[in-house]
Amino acid sequence: MPAQVSESLILRTYPFKEADLIVSFFTRDQGKMRGVANRARKPKSGFGAGLERLSHTNLSYFEKENRELVRIDRSELIEAHFSSPSYEVSVALDFFAEVTELLLPPHEVNERYFRLLLAVMEDLKHCDPHSMWKAIGYFSFWAVRLQGFLPHIDLSEQSRAIALAFLSTPVGGLAGEGWTKTTAQDLRRPLIRLIEEHTERRLITAQFLEAL
Repeated sequence: MPAQVSESLILRTYPFKEADLIVSFFTRDQGKMRGVANRARKPKSGFGAGLERLSHTNLSYFEKENRELVRIDRSELIEAHFSSPSYEVSVALDFFAEVTELLLPPHEVNERYFRLLLAVMEDLKHCDPHSMWKAIGYFSFWAVRLQGFLPHIDLSEQSRAIALAFLSTPVGGLAGEGWTKTTAQDLRRPLIRLIEEHTERRLITAQFLEAL
């Protein structure tokens, strides 16, 4: 069977056996998948940064019927996001990856969610750590909305006006004035609680976000 190639974002990796990795990745055309990368932990494996968290890659893999895990052949890097980010940005990236890993079901194509991840990561590249809250709030809102559930959100009048103006922009366009840490906290707290209700466990990174 020929190898399949999918544009992918790496979500998480787990050590497996002596030198392998189990890789959870989100593809544009096949949804979320998991596979084994043989010898990926060896210094000369050839995968390089292609399996780092939220790396944007063209992933080549072999899939067999009735097998949960695919066999990952290679990962051609399109873009490596934040090889040495600040602590704040690193926590935000971990939050994006963790929510995606726990929230999305396997093999469910969600191209708009894929574009959402690319958009918020691109926005983080062009802002300082203190301006990252708009990307976090934007991601939290669209993550729950694209999955089909959204609660009534209690916001202050000022935060509601800013949030509605900002979040009404199309996915992929991150702009808006007046988006402060207080505004983002006012919005993301109920959204994070809702995300936690739809995942198997509480979000590890949520407590770190609250501490920033």
